[in-house]
Amino acid sequence: MTFKSLPKGDKKLIHAWAFYDWANSVYPLVISSAIFPLYYKALTVIKDADGVVLKETVSFLGFEFNNDALISYVTALAFLVISIMSPLLGGIADYMGNKKNFMKFFNYLGALACMGLFWFNLEDLWLGLLCYFLGLIGFWGSIVFYNSYLPDIAFKSQQDEASAKGFSLGYIGSVILLIGCLILIFFYENFGFESESLPIRISFVLTGIWWIAFSQYTYAYLPKGHPKGKAKTKELVWNGFKELKNTYEKITSSFGFEPYLKAFFVYSMAVQTIMLIATYFGVSEINWGEDGATTGLIVSILLIQLVAIAGAHLASKLSEIYGNISVLIGINVIWIGICVFAFFISEPVEFYMIAFFVGLVMGAIQSLSRSTYSKYIPEQETDTASFFSFYEVTEKVGIVIGMFLYGFVAQLTGSIRNSILFLIVFFAGGILLLLKLKFKTKS
Repeated sequence: MTFKSLPKGDKKLIHAWAFYDWANSVYPLVISSAIFPLYYKALTVIKDADGVVLKETVSFLGFEFNNDALISYVTALAFLVISIMSPLLGGIADYMGNKKNFMKFFNYLGALACMGLFWFNLEDLWLGLLCYFLGLIGFWGSIVFYNSYLPDIAFKSQQDEASAKGFSLGYIGSVILLIGCLILIFFYENFGFESESLPIRISFVLTGIWWIAFSQYTYAYLPKGHPKGKAKTKELVWNGFKELKNTYEKITSSFGFEPYLKAFFVYSMAVQTIMLIATYFGVSEINWGEDGATTGLIVSILLIQLVAIAGAHLASKLSEIYGNISVLIGINVIWIGICVFAFFISEPVEFYMIAFFVGLVMGAIQSLSRSTYSKYIPEQETDTASFFSFYEVTEKVGIVIGMFLYGFVAQLTGSIRNSILFLIVFFAGGILLLLKLKFKTKS
């Protein structure tokens, strides 16, 4: 289904693009942050009748792995594959002019993989981990092409608000589905289920269906692209490399691109690491009391998602007054304050306070970082997938490094708190690089 082509800057086109956030944001919330991690933990941890942990290891490919380590290895491998794959695919998509088809492919791959998690169990662990791996590939692969449409569908003056609208719709949509899944899980007896296991697994199926169904509205309006020529299959890789090389030369020779990417790389390491380890910090460092951790963490996740909506729009409005770079500097300063405060907290109410401010600056920094990068792309540029593939690689490599350093500091010092405090270095580095860029531009 494809509707009439709409001109760049059209409000309906911008809304259709932003609506993909509504469709796909259920994946990072349900699968990465909320339901699947708790399900995986419950499945792989064996306790006695008194709740004492007896075993936290699983057998996979003939080896015994710590359950957390195994899922971390799979996650790291997926990010590595994405980092290698996305720039080349971005170049191929730009050459062929069909990035919408690439976006659809990864969308459907990720959604079907989510549905495949319905069969996640210890007996067929390889299948479950494969679905988890492909879900990550599908989600992040589609994001490369989705983000690359921002300069195609909105003028520079519209991009901050368009980016904020996308993230806001994503936060709202994902919360709606999560609440629906939680009702199904917590009140499973009212729905005729014997235990919460089946409703949890049904949640994975609902995530995939939601993702595919709502993305159709986006695809109905997004333009296909502008092909540069036809090539045989064996020539596509070569042309992809050529597009990648041309884009890299434009990034390194154009003012603002490379300095901004360096700053984004540094502060994004800290932002993404905090987002990934927040749940683990909450479980191990907060005094929830008996059986209070699950409820407390779910409430915190919902709070972050809802507050992030305001954060995204607030950043957009402030950027109109003070400029993108100045606002990003301010957001990084707030992140430093959050890290310092997090080092001292131990009670649930303090964790909720942290969740509120994390949500506020998370929505702000994600939305504004994307639109700021988009503004550096020349208005007449058509190779937007190649440009955003570099943006995505910068973020993913930052995640790998950030998670490694987080684990290294925690292992070295024996405390997650020290790892949180260590992240201040990255925010400070990001501020210094942004300040250097600010003195050379009015952005």
